[in-house]
Amino acid sequence: MAITKWDPFRDLTVLRDRMNRLFEDAFPSLRLEDAELMQATWSPAVDIYETENELVLTAELPGVNEKDVEIKVEDNTLSIKGERTLEKETKEENYHRIERAYGAFYRSFTLPNYIDYDNIHAEFENGLLRIHMPKKPEVKPKKVKILKPASEGKSEEKSSK
Repeated sequence: MAITKWDPFRDLTVLRDRMNRLFEDAFPSLRLEDAELMQATWSPAVDIYETENELVLTAELPGVNEKDVEIKVEDNTLSIKGERTLEKETKEENYHRIERAYGAFYRSFTLPNYIDYDNIHAEFENGLLRIHMPKKPEVKPKKVKILKPASEGKSEEKSSK
């Protein structure tokens, strides 16, 4: 079962970004002085896949500190929230262009009922958050052995006599 999150504003966000770039290219002398306008909202990209034993979610969180990320599971919903802040080494007025988005983010996903919530664990390495959600043992696939029918064994016994 594939889990996808539909974002009705994704196309509008892409259109807005393209329009902003069009105006920036046409009028390079214009600068946005207001830092609030320069800080766009963002939503980290995620991949979700399923293996025989677990569901795995991987989120791209470059520039986000591990301690700034919170993961919760509540009422069959996995939520991830955090914040990416603009580095304060350089004064904001010294920037010529800010294209990376900063600020708070929040993503939530409805989980299937076969997830073992007590054994969910996460790892954070090189800007990638990976959440492992094991399946309950009773829903894991089981191999079924094919047995010979009982009547087949009896006919062999009769013919050997």
